[in-house]
Amino acid sequence: MSQSRIPVSILTGFLGAGKSTLLNRLLKDPEMKDAAVIINEFGEVGIDHLLVESSNDAVVELSDGCLCCTVRGELVDTLAELIDGMQTGKIKPLSRVVIETTGLADPAPVMQSVMGHPSVAQHFDLDGVVTVVDAVNGLSTIDTYPEAYKQVAVADRLILTKKTLADEATTAALTQRLRLLNPRAPIADGDAQDAGSAAMLVNGLYDPASKIADVDRWLKDEMTAAGDHHHHHHDHHHGHDHHHGHDHHHAHDVNRHGASIRSYSILHDEPIDPMAINMFIDLLRSTHGEKLLRMKAIVALTDRPDKPLVLHGVQSIFHPPVRLPAWPEGSDRKTRLVLITRDLSENYVRDLFGAFTGKVAIDRPDRAAMMDNPLSIPGFKF
Repeated sequence: MSQSRIPVSILTGFLGAGKSTLLNRLLKDPEMKDAAVIINEFGEVGIDHLLVESSNDAVVELSDGCLCCTVRGELVDTLAELIDGMQTGKIKPLSRVVIETTGLADPAPVMQSVMGHPSVAQHFDLDGVVTVVDAVNGLSTIDTYPEAYKQVAVADRLILTKKTLADEATTAALTQRLRLLNPRAPIADGDAQDAGSAAMLVNGLYDPASKIADVDRWLKDEMTAAGDHHHHHHDHHHGHDHHHGHDHHHAHDVNRHGASIRSYSILHDEPIDPMAINMFIDLLRSTHGEKLLRMKAIVALTDRPDKPLVLHGVQSIFHPPVRLPAWPEGSDRKTRLVLITRDLSENYVRDLFGAFTGKVAIDRPDRAAMMDNPLSIPGFKF
């Protein structure tokens, strides 16, 4: 994460969920005038905003100044065109990019396009995933389509639409399912007046006004999950364990489509050796990358514990790690990892983390050899 990179929001959701309506409302917000909206050309979203002129160019300027373009080929190529346009002066500096996906797209490749390509990751940060859910058909869609299920699980924010068309029992059941699948994402009313505000897209590490890191908002870690558990105790499976000394966790799981998606956080009290966290991440992503739907973390390292490391990964792709200049004011300065996994034992992940952080004996005879031949993550320079 970096304050100099352009935040990218991914707007996803089921077919007919109301993304088109939401996107058009967003485009009317003056805060979007310096933004760019990338629309998947196979998507169902239509921009009803007035265009300045019909254009065959990849990028079209809307009447309020927001830029609009469609994906031609790979998403990475479209992002590269925006980078080139800004560098050559053809395109004004952008404040934000919004990527709209097709209704049943797996969000992971879209996220990885922002995070995994070196030149793209140099200019853009994945700010967050906003998933639109239809109150009328949401339950059946989640149960029918694994992609829709995954869109909910990895979201930073959920927007519930068409509530006025659904009965209360259906909406309550859907809300319960959403909280079970994703206990950390706030659920917003898509019919509310502020649902069309650009603020709905802000889920990133930095507060856009103060430019100061807001770790609690970005991670929505165990404190949030514990609060949700307290208020929605009938929704969650909740576990608490202390078998790794000062490592704690809160977990929520759900079984659908023959898979188990779990959302949990790991806390660690002591600063961690940079090589240890490097090896932990590399082993996890190289052996179980397809099961690691998402991981966000802030890590205190032994070399500079006053400058925490920020990690963000989707499956096997990780954004280049970045050091914060300082811990946020009032922070407990503890390492926190938030993970969303599928078909991956939580105990395995926690035991692996414990092995590399010293909660389990790691001073084995082969440790010296491991340090001489580290498993390095591309771009990881601590």
